[in-house]
Amino acid sequence: MAKRCQITGKTVLVGNNVSHANNRTKRRFLPNLQKKRIWVAEEQRWVTMKISTSALRTLDKKGYSAMMRDLNA
Repeated sequence: MAKRCQITGKTVLVGNNVSHANNRTKRRFLPNLQKKRIWVAEEQRWVTMKISTSALRTLDKKGYSAMMRDLNA
């Protein structure tokens, strides 16, 4: 499965490691993804998602249905 948040769409960023001699080599900045089971009250079922921790905090604050509404708008 891809390293991508299923709610916000956060994905891998690319940058450089810079040594003391200013040599640059490519590196990847990975998103902090967690596998989480979320209870969806409207559908009366659990949904397993791979989401970033920042999306998880927003999900705790707003709720699943409100977050989906905002993403679709």
